[in-house]
Amino acid sequence: MRPRTLRTALAILTAGLAAAGCLTAAGPAAAHERPPRNDCSPSVSLTGFSDALDKTTHDGTYVGNLSALSRDRGGSLAALADRSSLFRLDARTLEPQDVVPLADENGGALDAEGLVVSRDGTYLVSSETEPSVRRYSRTGRILDRLPVPDALRTAPEGRARTNGSFEGLTALPGGRTLIASMEYPLAGDPADLVRFQTWQRTGHGHFRLGAQYTYRTDTGLGVSETTATPGGRLLVLERGFTSGVGNTVRLYLADRRGTTLEKTLLADLADCPSLGATAGQPQPNPLLDNFEGMTVTGRSRGRLEVLLVSDDNQNAAQTTRFLRLRVRA
Repeated sequence: MRPRTLRTALAILTAGLAAAGCLTAAGPAAAHERPPRNDCSPSVSLTGFSDALDKTTHDGTYVGNLSALSRDRGGSLAALADRSSLFRLDARTLEPQDVVPLADENGGALDAEGLVVSRDGTYLVSSETEPSVRRYSRTGRILDRLPVPDALRTAPEGRARTNGSFEGLTALPGGRTLIASMEYPLAGDPADLVRFQTWQRTGHGHFRLGAQYTYRTDTGLGVSETTATPGGRLLVLERGFTSGVGNTVRLYLADRRGTTLEKTLLADLADCPSLGATAGQPQPNPLLDNFEGMTVTGRSRGRLEVLLVSDDNQNAAQTTRFLRLRVRA
């Protein structure tokens, strides 16, 4: 599919907002009617979606392959592409403001999947390539590289499968504890058990290895993202894909209990209203796609405002789509 220009995409978004309320839930048809609640479940409601960045470019860089989100400074969002680019977006309009190229120590590409913006403004980025977690300056210079347990390294050095390691990354409130979630089990582990590795911040922004937790996924699903809530619990996104059927995307709330994470289902996103969304491939709900990025953007009416983004894999049949959810956690 030929990429559209950002100006065209934003114009389409503006028109769509005026006509149907794309980024916010549709309003009442008349003043006396009650607005629809757009519930996905008793705990989650959909407040809108946007496809404005789908198949667009910014400064010659493709705006897609987005695999992680994090709140950044000055009312912006950081959006990580798994092909070694980090975009800074306007948090309200999602319009790209800047793009920062990333690389490993030898200038090689990353399979970048997880992102945390530290309190000092530096970026912590996980890559599935080794796997690794690196700390970058705001201009993309490597500042540090965190230690990784041998067992979590990709085979044959360790027990992790290729393209199945550090998919999610988050920091607990205060920023002293960093958590990376594996996407799939290690060789030799049960088929539904994945590892969550932690690090503790030391002086000068460095991190040392911390505790490791186990988490049980639903059958056939992997962990595509993990995000801490302001209260220190974890939102966990489980995702799978079945050819000819489409994506499964479920949102869980997880609590630490000893060395395990116990989860509670918040919503299966197939149960959300579609709000007029369309899909370029079979889906149980046309709203669904390959959702990989998630961050908490604020609070509203006692609930968390949560933003999700899908990785389109630079594929014409997939969409770079943002979802805005309101979550009771």
